[in-house]
Amino acid sequence: MTRIPTKQEVLDWISANPTLTSKRDIAKAFGIKGADRIDLKRILKELEADGHLEKRNRSYRDPDRLPPVSVLQVKAPNVDGDLFARPLEWHGEGVEPIVLLVTRASDPALGEGDRILARLTVVHEEDHNYEARLIRRIGTNPRKIVGIFRKGAEGGRIVPIDKAGQTEWLVADGAVLGAKDGELVEAEQAGPKNRMGLPRARIVERLGDPTAPKAVSLIAIHQHGIPDDFPDKVIEEADKAKPVGLKGREDLRDMPLLTIDPADARDHDDACYAHADDDPKNPGGHVIWVAIADVAAYVKPSTALDREARKRGNSSYFPDRVVPMLPDRLSGDLCSLHEGVPRACIAVRMQIDAEGNKIGHRFVRGLMRSAASLNYTEVQEAIDGNPNDRTGPLLDTVLNPLYAAYAALKKARSVRQPLELDLPERKIVLSDTGEVTSVAFRDRLDAHKLIEEFMILANVAAAETLITKRRPLLFRVHEEPAPEKLESLRETAQAAGLNLAKGQVLQTRHLNALLNAAAGNEDAELINLTTLRSMAQAYYNPENFGHFGLALRNYAHFTSPIRRYADLIVHRALISAHGWGKDGLTEDEIARLEETATHISDTERRSMMAERDTTDRYLAAYLSERVGNEFSGRISGIARFGAFVKMDETGADGLVPVRSLGREFFHFDREAGTLMGSDTGLIIAIGQRVTVRLTEATPVTGGLELELLSIDDQALPRGRGPAKRGTRRKAASTKRKKDKIKRKVERKRRQR
Repeated sequence: MTRIPTKQEVLDWISANPTLTSKRDIAKAFGIKGADRIDLKRILKELEADGHLEKRNRSYRDPDRLPPVSVLQVKAPNVDGDLFARPLEWHGEGVEPIVLLVTRASDPALGEGDRILARLTVVHEEDHNYEARLIRRIGTNPRKIVGIFRKGAEGGRIVPIDKAGQTEWLVADGAVLGAKDGELVEAEQAGPKNRMGLPRARIVERLGDPTAPKAVSLIAIHQHGIPDDFPDKVIEEADKAKPVGLKGREDLRDMPLLTIDPADARDHDDACYAHADDDPKNPGGHVIWVAIADVAAYVKPSTALDREARKRGNSSYFPDRVVPMLPDRLSGDLCSLHEGVPRACIAVRMQIDAEGNKIGHRFVRGLMRSAASLNYTEVQEAIDGNPNDRTGPLLDTVLNPLYAAYAALKKARSVRQPLELDLPERKIVLSDTGEVTSVAFRDRLDAHKLIEEFMILANVAAAETLITKRRPLLFRVHEEPAPEKLESLRETAQAAGLNLAKGQVLQTRHLNALLNAAAGNEDAELINLTTLRSMAQAYYNPENFGHFGLALRNYAHFTSPIRRYADLIVHRALISAHGWGKDGLTEDEIARLEETATHISDTERRSMMAERDTTDRYLAAYLSERVGNEFSGRISGIARFGAFVKMDETGADGLVPVRSLGREFFHFDREAGTLMGSDTGLIIAIGQRVTVRLTEATPVTGGLELELLSIDDQALPRGRGPAKRGTRRKAASTKRKKDKIKRKVERKRRQR
């Protein structure tokens, strides 16, 4: 007879194997077969009745799990010298998880009783369930420094790369971490802040060559003045925050809300759930729930946390790092909707009819518990017939109803006709050392589009509610294209044999008709790019001017308060409008709405510029190994000094200098956006297919210089004029060097 495990053994197994928690998995683990499964079923039911487990979608799990970012208290070292820690935010009634601290050479010494913020990873080891990496010690906030290390007799100094940073930092010999002279390093302050003389620092990471890829994003962060170091008071407030309970909230913990994010996402601020509407007045309709992290419960108006979040305006995203709007304690822990962890939220219940039209909605302030944290790819694979052990149990009850609601929303979208640009998103893939391993284009899955449509609907609901309740808010505004840009698009379309009608009020459906007419032919990319460039930039404003691109009259950002300050303003407005508490929008904030809107619109543009510069530098570093290679591409821009080419393989933009365009003068026509050769009559215009040779790649600036070889498969004519001045100067310089060498050889011959 098979030995039936004890309740404690079952709990230990589930805790150590959180992804293998179906009854079949548990039976297989303990070798239970046949009639003995009845006894296992009895044990599981008793554990469920006692509150130690909960059954969800045919699997058993601890009612709560530790979030990926947690507060821990360090225990005394064991006999082997290993450090374990006690989780201070364990909500479960089962066995407390065992956490092993995995320290790095650069970590400060930790002692018994220290409270730390750490990033956790689930493991399946005999003596522990989680491994933790230190983020920082609670109550400490050492200043970060990025600069060039200059070696000295004992230790050395760090020279900041930040333009505003004039102070150098002393590094003791034991805090160098093996850094070499001239290396870019990341360091943190060591010792008291008010000591006499130069401040002291400890190097925590060597970033190597300042021109190397790993340094790129750090340099962009500092050059654009993006704050990446939280003040002590901000960290202190974040550390004091405690998880919000159920009091005054609607209990949504039994609702199977899911988060669906990129596979590498660290924070999860939105979750969703849908089901068929059982209202007989709405046949074929659906109910959609969207729950958003209740950041306003932790970031109160006029606090240090609030002032810093407003100052940053938004999080900034780079290929190798994120500069968050909020400290890790909030962005990665208390405000992140982690799987199996109770989290405060503001949720909206929306009713749509069979055609995808929203027919009603209501907001609640609740407490939820995510049923699963999934990524886009695994969700799409499950819908396409290839579920895994995480998505399989959720397929019929949760995922299929989500896609059914999305199918209805697509019908409404096709009627509304928002702008449908076909411009693939580029993704830079980095190695562990920061080298670019590949440049790919992200797939646009239905899973992405589903979440996008749900979030748009929730944003509309937020705007409509606040308009109805006559509450101030920040709208997301996108105005229609300026007349001159629209005329430029019209001319480009005509040159491609297409038509954008005049004499009517422009709507997105007119632009979509143009894009659809271009689809599938060689001018499709050109038309998409030109349409994008004709668009005005979206911004925030207390006045509602509508959202042209989405073809929506009322639109506000509500769904990402962890990473956008505008969404936090909308959350506070909803709290005030519903009378949910004292943490709503204050009179002072209302008086400053216009100023806030301008500021956060500026910080958004700042982040976009830094992210673009970083991408350019990464691409230049990636292509620096391929100088001399030929690439296909398309003319993407024209200027007096040359033509810009977007290369097909990577999407990188390079410059063909006008000085390199053959033996003739080129006339620049600003209105037509062309360069024309004075001898050959060659016209270079946006959209032409070209072949180019990469002649120079400069990672420090992100610049790429190209030589034009052919246009529309025709070799480039050279013209009849003399060589360009630059070419003459180069030839004269070469002749002078040769003459100098010749004279030197002649002198040596005479001396002999």
